[in-house]
Amino acid sequence: MSATTSRPRGALVGRLLFVMVALAMSACGAEWQEAKSLRMSCEEGDASACNELGQRVLRGERVLQDQPRAASLFEQACEGGMAGACVSLALLYEDGTGVTQDLEQAADLHRQACEGNAMEGCVHLGVLYQDSAGIGQDFALAAGLFQQGCEGGAMEGCTNLGVLHQDGTGVTQDFTRSVDLFRQACDGGEALGCSHLGAQYAVGAGVTHDVVRASELYERACDGEAMVGCFNLANLYATGAGVTQDFDRAAELYREACDARHAEACFRLGDLYATGTGLDRDLSRAYRLFRRACRLGYEDACRKE
Repeated sequence: MSATTSRPRGALVGRLLFVMVALAMSACGAEWQEAKSLRMSCEEGDASACNELGQRVLRGERVLQDQPRAASLFEQACEGGMAGACVSLALLYEDGTGVTQDLEQAADLHRQACEGNAMEGCVHLGVLYQDSAGIGQDFALAAGLFQQGCEGGAMEGCTNLGVLHQDGTGVTQDFTRSVDLFRQACDGGEALGCSHLGAQYAVGAGVTHDVVRASELYERACDGEAMVGCFNLANLYATGAGVTQDFDRAAELYREACDARHAEACFRLGDLYATGTGLDRDLSRAYRLFRRACRLGYEDACRKE
């Protein structure tokens, strides 16, 4: 009985494997044709096709990853009037990815993008002026660029302008204004804006002090992959402020932020292991976390290595 039923079952499995391979080959062929079509359109002068192909080449998405080629494609798209491609090329010049690092060239490209109504270019140019990255520090100019980006729908600009108003850097210090900007950014899906808004609720700056509301905003920021939100939420769980104290949850959040290279999160997690606070004491693991935090730039951890 089993001998007679095994052959059909084996045949069925073989047929399913054949179908799966055929589908995979078909998908691969379709993706190759799509990339080929983008390349041909780009060669014919379609700037949007050059930009799309550049993004795929940069990520190695269904094509061979090639950073210098991506830069060349972005340059072609930028010259063809795709302002967003100018931003992508500028970011490569900022990092020295696929091109020789050149912050002045990055600034010129972000400026070109901003003038072409790519609002993210305005924001990135503002960051360069804020950080004095090779083009001279000018907080007032940075604030103007952040405002331009914010008004144009680039929510990161709202967050950055909010930080300037919070600190009184380049603009008048105004906590109410910073709250409004952080709320606008957060409502627009900018996770870092949620974290900054939460921090103002946590200390009662420009809003009524409300740690519970702060925890909700930190959670939202963390869910949006803003690691400072995860870190701030972990601090609340570790202390029991605004939430029920939960060291396991705090450790989980610290670990998530640490894995994303948040230096102080590595330190705080190491401290939990070193002291055995809510976790089994593990000095070896604590040492590794302190060493990682130190290498990521958190100086207090260097003294504990």
